[in-house]
Amino acid sequence: MIELLIADDETLIRDALAALLDLEDDITVVACASNGAEAVELAADREPGIAVLDLEMPPRDGLWAAERIRGANPDTNVMLVTRHARPGVLRRALAAGAAGFVPKTTPAEQLARIIRDIDAGRRYIDPEIAASALTEDESPLTPRELELLRATRGGGSIDQIAAELHLAPGTVRNYLSAAMRKLGKRSRHAAAQHAWEQGWI
Repeated sequence: MIELLIADDETLIRDALAALLDLEDDITVVACASNGAEAVELAADREPGIAVLDLEMPPRDGLWAAERIRGANPDTNVMLVTRHARPGVLRRALAAGAAGFVPKTTPAEQLARIIRDIDAGRRYIDPEIAASALTEDESPLTPRELELLRATRGGGSIDQIAAELHLAPGTVRNYLSAAMRKLGKRSRHAAAQHAWEQGWI
């Protein structure tokens, strides 16, 4: 029996996915989580064979959870499911140890087959995402700009980011303004989201 942990911050999707996969004779859902931090805790407690994680779960996303679940128990495989399958994120998912990367549009029957493949030791990457990754854009940002956008994703204020990185608040604003200008974004949060979706941070 393949034991699953399912994590998604949208209750309707999480419950529907659990119900559909529980109908399979060889699959059972042993735990459900509403965010990345909860997923890490439940994975440590239940030790599922596979953790099916939504990529975007504030405040801690699926990649964050994948790294920690795999680090604590390498026997638990991870599959990431996403609505916005940006090719840049694929590289980060593979680095985090993910064995599967699929869009949320994947039918439940196909998802069950992919889960069985992963349980058998194989890896599955959605073909369209894999093809898109071959034409991925290079980042136009400097390492410091990327560092500050990464800190912005953490939700801190300018002053908090400045203190965390030992920079003056004015310096932080200048770097973030430059990043926003290069990416054509009106806010630092939009710039950080774009950089994250591209897999640059």
